[in-house]
Amino acid sequence: MNKTNIPPFDATVQYQKIADQIEKSICAVMAGGRYIMGPQVKEFEIQFAQYLGCEQVISCNSGTDALHLALRALRIGSGDEVITTPFTFIATTEAIGIVGATPVFVDVDFSSYNIDTSLIEAKITERTKAILPVHLYGRPCNMTAIMEIARKYNLKVIEDCAQATGATWDGKKVGTIGDAGCFSFFPTKNLGCFGDGGAVATSDPEIAERVEYLRRHGGKVKYHHEELGLNSRLDTVQATVLLIKLPYLDQWNAARSAIANYYLKQLAHVKGIILPDVVQGGNSVWNQFTIRVLNGQRDNLQKILKEKGVASMVYYPIPLHLQEVHTDLGYTSGSFPVSEQLSCEVLSLPMFPELEPTAQQIVTETVSQALADIYCFQ
Repeated sequence: MNKTNIPPFDATVQYQKIADQIEKSICAVMAGGRYIMGPQVKEFEIQFAQYLGCEQVISCNSGTDALHLALRALRIGSGDEVITTPFTFIATTEAIGIVGATPVFVDVDFSSYNIDTSLIEAKITERTKAILPVHLYGRPCNMTAIMEIARKYNLKVIEDCAQATGATWDGKKVGTIGDAGCFSFFPTKNLGCFGDGGAVATSDPEIAERVEYLRRHGGKVKYHHEELGLNSRLDTVQATVLLIKLPYLDQWNAARSAIANYYLKQLAHVKGIILPDVVQGGNSVWNQFTIRVLNGQRDNLQKILKEKGVASMVYYPIPLHLQEVHTDLGYTSGSFPVSEQLSCEVLSLPMFPELEPTAQQIVTETVSQALADIYCFQ
């Protein structure tokens, strides 16, 4: 890796380490001719369910479809409300809107970037059918509090685990605590394939059955269709890639944690930023290492880092309640002040398991020097 060109994420190094396994297995799929719903798909579903500790996994073609299918399986639709966070990627509310339901936002808290569980109950109405927490940046939400509220009001819980594959809360893998867990296998995720891919995890046989047939055009028997479904199958090539990668996941997550710990130590006394808190009650898998840059200096810091060859990303610059697509919900600037402030402060530093120690050192030294220069010149 060129020390003056450190990307936020690099999939090529990981690929090179397992290239022989990948290429041999993909060639076998090509030669076998089972490109859709080949045996590797079912095998991956079985192995991933065992890894998570749930009864069933049903794969699909994206994390967005996983959310959509889970909502459909729980019969959430027109007139229903789903409580969720405004500080996440659009896929969360996209899925809610596609099934005809309405997202009801609850602000996040500064310490976790996740939904503030103390604010949820106030947003529950007679139309509320589910809570959809997002385990942002790889950090688990407080699922103890969320499940207590859900049981109290008889609500369903759908976990958005797109950035948190392998994270735990109270000893349980995220995605297995609520009624359904939704995963993304987009290449930048902790467990990523070579394109789009997703899955729904559940221990409820009814949910599993509905997701399974909804993903293939809504029919339990071929050419017989009970409902309008989707064409949302995980193809055999992607399942093969995931089968090879899954045994490495804990190792890769441990490497991410080691990088995060290094960042936390080296940046602990740097002026002008707030570092992410260590999770109490669970563990993060650090899909992102996201700092808060104070005093309106986020964009300035990002520009300096780019000039020095250190890439960084902003997840996310506009909270969902201020997106044009959600204008009809009636929210305005100031509706969710924590999410709005975070959107102006967050900056994600390079984070992937293969990030070399020398590169980690360059990242922290560059951040430290850039901030020292910023405050020197003020």
